[in-house]
Amino acid sequence: MTNSPAQPIRVMLVDDHTMVRWGLATFLMVFEDFKLVGEAENGRTAVQLCAEVLPDVVLMDMAMPDMDGVTATRLIRQQFPQVRVIALTSFKEGKLIRDALEAGAIGYMLKDASAEELAQAIRAAHAGRATLSPEATQALVHAASQPLEPGLDLTEREREVLLLMIEGLNNTQIAGRLTVSPSTVKSHVSNILSKLGVASRTEAVTLALRNRIVP
Repeated sequence: MTNSPAQPIRVMLVDDHTMVRWGLATFLMVFEDFKLVGEAENGRTAVQLCAEVLPDVVLMDMAMPDMDGVTATRLIRQQFPQVRVIALTSFKEGKLIRDALEAGAIGYMLKDASAEELAQAIRAAHAGRATLSPEATQALVHAASQPLEPGLDLTEREREVLLLMIEGLNNTQIAGRLTVSPSTVKSHVSNILSKLGVASRTEAVTLALRNRIVP
């Protein structure tokens, strides 16, 4: 427990489980520097309620019906940029963490965090500092170390060229189809082979078909 500041941190809870919200509300009551100002059971209601109560910090569940936490976080940050959002969830997949942070969440905490850890995350968010649970940090590091799925970094033009390669067209034919010079097509083909990590057109076509890189 801390000494109560002149203005307590106004916190809003968003979770589709009533018992989770009840537990969080009880947790907030323990700390004199927090004040519960609203509860919502889904993302859509959260965005509406945010306009009414203007909290300082939102504890946002990620998996909810009607509107998920990532979408709600993005909308709240767009409409109320002064409001800080902490993702509070049971999930620690790298993609969900990245999505939440890209949507504007300043923190990512798991629901099994201790009361003191969560309290520190709320205070940090209010002060503009990010907080990631150790599990979330580990998941992000692991995701960053994984090789990219083949073809994800191809440009739109390179995908067009690859599709024509699959059709069996040579560079001159592709150049005619795309109304560009053969040298430009040659450069695109070279980039495609490099990005796919293959040594020949045949390997590129085989990899593209196996991984469904182009429709």
